[in-house]
Amino acid sequence: LSGVALVISDAHAGLVEAIGATLGGASWQRCRTHYARNLATRVPKSAQPWVLTLLRTVFDQPDAAQVHAQFDRVVEGLEAKFPVAAQHLDAARADLLAFTSFPRELWRQIWSNNPQERLNKEIRRRTDVVGIFPDRAAVIRLVGAVLAEQTDEWAEQRRYMGVEVLAKARHTPAPAPPEEVVTPTAISA
Repeated sequence: LSGVALVISDAHAGLVEAIGATLGGASWQRCRTHYARNLATRVPKSAQPWVLTLLRTVFDQPDAAQVHAQFDRVVEGLEAKFPVAAQHLDAARADLLAFTSFPRELWRQIWSNNPQERLNKEIRRRTDVVGIFPDRAAVIRLVGAVLAEQTDEWAEQRRYMGVEVLAKARHTPAPAPPEEVVTPTAISA
């Protein structure tokens, strides 16, 4: 599996360990949606909308250098009010920003594993409707049909990742994280 460059998942320890053991050369991107839920538990409920909005600003930047600079500003902005959340976010830096070493055109597809989550949810929904399967082959047929539908949708209707962009990703060297930190600006509530 040497062709795998990036794996996107939540931070389940067993899953991360398995990814590292089987896909040694691949980068790992922590799903930003899953991480946002984890970060929200580090602040009072009343502060969650503000903190999550701050986190989203990291992903709204136009290039890798600005993503890293905004990340630093967000960590600094959280330190005064929520030092535990700031420390948690800072510790997740490499896991959350792995997407920046890929072309900008892919960022929306690779900073979260929500498409896989939606696919898993659809599989669960369909298997719950059936309830009890007569044998293993029946489960495989149903799940296979759901996967085939998804493949057809991505191939014919809306491509999740275009071939051209994927080819560019293979030939784009990963940029190094920025050496200099842009002077942070104040972030207010």
